[in-house]
Amino acid sequence: MTANGLTCDVVKQLGCLRLEAALEIPASGITALFGVSGSGKTSLLRLIAGLDRPDEGRIAIHDDVFFDAAQGRWVPPHRRQLGVVFQEARLFPHYRVRGNLTYGMPTAARSRFASIVELLGIEFLLERFPGTLSGGEARRVAIGRALLSAPRMLLMDEPLTGLDGARKQELLHYILRLAREIDIPILYVSHDPQELSAIADDLAIIDQGKIRAHDRLERLLMRFDLTEHLGGFDAISVLDAWVVGHDASYALSYLRLADGQQLTLPRLNVDLGTRLRLRIPVRDVALALASSPAISYRNQIAAVIEEVGDSEPGTSAVELRLKLNGMGGTNGQALRARLTRKSFDEMRLKKGMRVVALVRSVAFDTSQPPPQA
Repeated sequence: MTANGLTCDVVKQLGCLRLEAALEIPASGITALFGVSGSGKTSLLRLIAGLDRPDEGRIAIHDDVFFDAAQGRWVPPHRRQLGVVFQEARLFPHYRVRGNLTYGMPTAARSRFASIVELLGIEFLLERFPGTLSGGEARRVAIGRALLSAPRMLLMDEPLTGLDGARKQELLHYILRLAREIDIPILYVSHDPQELSAIADDLAIIDQGKIRAHDRLERLLMRFDLTEHLGGFDAISVLDAWVVGHDASYALSYLRLADGQQLTLPRLNVDLGTRLRLRIPVRDVALALASSPAISYRNQIAAVIEEVGDSEPGTSAVELRLKLNGMGGTNGQALRARLTRKSFDEMRLKKGMRVVALVRSVAFDTSQPPPQA
């Protein structure tokens, strides 16, 4: 655990659910807590925030202990220096946005007011009342208020719930900016795989009150043993890439993967050198035994079959994990593919075999993630 990261190992009986969760959150970046409704996501966040008290265990940021059952230590919420953003904005209706942002703001945070307002794009909202704000605007104000409390960590409980697609994308953009520019850890609770794959650095899977797995997002998505816990996640792969060129005549952009291979996407309105996160649907990945200029797939990625998933009896599909150009799924980038057992057998595929992953240019979905810690 790095300095200022959070450690949590708690037990709490919640009606029929017994929460027994051990979690370590890095000192920077976004850790996503994912699980179905009723799995214990929000309950764990409330225990960390101090809104509820665990029955047993310990919670600490570095050497600052918030709760320790063995020592009888309990620090109330207002002394934990944690910013909390709920599903509802919970703004004071009789205060303007400026008043909501500055309510309870410590003196030390005053110098950051202008930069936080600019970061969240809410300058034009300062003199308005909460009742006049859209859902996305109100959430951004709530995030700003949490940041201006000078928190050591930000806890976000499904902040995109209830927003439409455009407002979701807008708020995701601001959360990504926040993660890049504000150097504090963020715990982000959600049940939506698509939004988490866009912003999460780490992913923790909670199921029936227990943390089933916690690792870098891209590594967990490659684990076949977690498929039943991953919900919609198992349908995508996540790769990081850097923009290295644009082709105006064909309206294309060129990206470089960590292993040096190049990808072609429809033109992106981003600067050269920008790091992007690519979400590649499994359904848009095909396999070939060799590259070829005589097919329409422009993205032909050299890879090695790293693992073959066990297909269930009676099913027609086989899952494959591909390591890109010899870079393993643990220490490098990997890609997940799914094909019929008939194709698998006819191509005589096996573990360790070199193949070419074919990905259509239009299959990529991009977002800009925070930098690596």
